[in-house]
Amino acid sequence: MTAVGSVEALKERAVAAIDAIAGDLAAASHSIHAHPELAYAEHHAHRLLTDMLADAGLRPERGSHGIETAFALDAGRTGPTVAVLCEYDALPGIGHACGHNIIATAGLGAGLALAGLADEAGGRLRLLGTPAEEGGGGKIQMARRGAFEGVDAAVMVHPADTDYAKMSAIAVQQLVVRYHGAAAHAAAYPERGRNALDAAVLGYMNVAALRQHILPTERLHGIFTRAGEKPNIVPAETEMDWYVRSPTIDSLQPLKARVAACLESAAVATGCSAHLEWQPNTYADVVDNLPLLAAYCANSRRIGRHLTLDDVDGTGGSTDMGNVSYLVPSIHPMLAVAPAGVSLHTPEFADHARSAAGDRAVIEGAKVMALTAIDVWTSPDLRERMRREFGDGPVPEGVL
Repeated sequence: MTAVGSVEALKERAVAAIDAIAGDLAAASHSIHAHPELAYAEHHAHRLLTDMLADAGLRPERGSHGIETAFALDAGRTGPTVAVLCEYDALPGIGHACGHNIIATAGLGAGLALAGLADEAGGRLRLLGTPAEEGGGGKIQMARRGAFEGVDAAVMVHPADTDYAKMSAIAVQQLVVRYHGAAAHAAAYPERGRNALDAAVLGYMNVAALRQHILPTERLHGIFTRAGEKPNIVPAETEMDWYVRSPTIDSLQPLKARVAACLESAAVATGCSAHLEWQPNTYADVVDNLPLLAAYCANSRRIGRHLTLDDVDGTGGSTDMGNVSYLVPSIHPMLAVAPAGVSLHTPEFADHARSAAGDRAVIEGAKVMALTAIDVWTSPDLRERMRREFGDGPVPEGVL
């Protein structure tokens, strides 16, 4: 067991290492923000982050786990393994309105500090660049290919409008439904047509009626992505895109069946056919490991963010970090970068992600993750409490 004085010295060195590169981390955050890239196309961010690791004398694996814009870095020879996760994809139209530039560079800062301390602290670091959080499920793809094998704890931070220990992230799966009917002249021979737009409209209304009979914490939202060609042609092909959300990945399964029945019955009513295509990466709910999160909160107070386990964001978004949390003990705390009430996924939040508060979150997020990783490395008691909390049950359907 590492002596208390030694642990404190390790933490002081981690903080000093991050302070020494604070300017570089902030500049990297601004560079990623200025070059927003969509899922699996994060080439600028991938190159920037891995080049900074290489410039520090480290050897990241670029394009790791079969994904061109993923990366992995392992440091340390023995001991428990802590994975620090970076996200860096943006949103269409509004760029880094989820602040992934902050996530990426906070993870980078923690990784750079921890890589130099791992052997001395008796632990191992796995720094992972995880693309495509905004719908592409990069972490899920990487998990299927072994990214989290042998990992004892996984940590990341996410920007928000205030400090939260926990994000109430719920499960979600995307569904694309296509209706197939028969074209006809809408004025001359409407009886020869089978209206796929009517099928889509009825399907939408069926789901709208379902909404009043689902849990208050469940969400169903969809859009029409194809609705016909011209008003005087009976639409033969239409398409909708749906998100189906439920509090847990287990409760998601029966809700999916109810939504499918709504959409399929619309095809029957209109004489059309329906093809439902559930997208392959289901996002699970986040299950925070409370002993690990308590350590994070204690370390956050050390650097001036007075966080407790009672600080919970109840907005109900979704993230592929939820899947990771079913595989290894994990946390997904939030750091304030914007005034209270400024929502994620808005142009206003994108502006705050490149602000002085955003830069502060990069540095302080890096520090708190590094300090928490040192606790995991040096405290057998913490690791045992984490293991007991995590349990050893089977991985639920849909996580991988």
